[in-house]
Amino acid sequence: MRQSLRERLSFTDLFMWVVGALIVLLIVYGSISTLIIGRYSPRQWFDFVVNGIMLGSVYALIALGYTLVYGILRMINFAHSEVFMAGAFNSYFLGTALNQSGFLEQNPFVGLSLIFAMAMITSTVVAVLLERIAYRPLRGAPRIVSLITAIGASFFLQYTFKGLYGAGVKAYPRIPVLNQSLEFGEFKILYVQIFVVAAALVLMAGLYYIVQRTKVGKAMRAVSEDFDTAALMGIDVDRIIVITFILGGSLAGAAGVLWSLVFPQVNFVMGFIPGLKAFTAAVLGGIGNIPGAMVGGLFLGLIESLGPSLFLDGLKVTAPHQLKDVIAFTMLVLVLIFRPSGILGEKLTQKKA
Repeated sequence: MRQSLRERLSFTDLFMWVVGALIVLLIVYGSISTLIIGRYSPRQWFDFVVNGIMLGSVYALIALGYTLVYGILRMINFAHSEVFMAGAFNSYFLGTALNQSGFLEQNPFVGLSLIFAMAMITSTVVAVLLERIAYRPLRGAPRIVSLITAIGASFFLQYTFKGLYGAGVKAYPRIPVLNQSLEFGEFKILYVQIFVVAAALVLMAGLYYIVQRTKVGKAMRAVSEDFDTAALMGIDVDRIIVITFILGGSLAGAAGVLWSLVFPQVNFVMGFIPGLKAFTAAVLGGIGNIPGAMVGGLFLGLIESLGPSLFLDGLKVTAPHQLKDVIAFTMLVLVLIFRPSGILGEKLTQKKA
């Protein structure tokens, strides 16, 4: 038994487990120290949680695009962050026009619906063009070729939008009704936070219904299992792949609007950080797993919001909130050490891996 254990555990595995255990101990020690100090009030902890759920909801929406494409094509669509950016950037111009005309203030929900429609259509068109022009001709090529193509497509889209709209940062229009708040004693929630979480949950529930309860969803799951067998059963594989990009693109467009409502600035590189975080969320939850992407996004959002104050204040770290990205990616490392398949992921067969 000892011999078999030694065969399974290499020196690298043992080293990574030791590193992971040390990080966990630091997190526990820092959290206990922070709670003992009592630096933050219940209201501040409440704000951290609400902000974390809001951020996590947007991350989850973007992560679903990564996980949908990976589930079907077994490739990482690194250009998905620019699909997110395209929707937000194009919707900025419509939102600005509606805001300047006064329509957005007089009819906020109709105006928001038009902005969402613009963003989702733009992102969907960009996603479908990516699939048709950049990815479909390389479908039978080695994965490294598709990966390099996706990175190239990402840069191409960034600088295309820079050329079209300029390199400056543009202020996204604010919706007056969403800047109001709902108060419960000392606790306060902004309407924009409620709206972002509610909209994200509705979109995620809609996607889950499509994938699990419709014929298209059944076909997507069949193609995900085996291209050739699905084609033999009469499924149009190309059509299903296009539908996958449509769904992922539309969710990314909606996420772009939600992100811009919270952080009201858009530019041609705005998709990089949210896209990287969303990819991290997809890996955390289990890449290729739709519920996993949702859970991973919410988990990452909460960790990013709570982590600096909870983990680092007790360790006497200066300016802990500047290290929120370090915490997010440290969580990714921990999950990959202790559960390489992700929170809800399953071990893949050698063919799929």
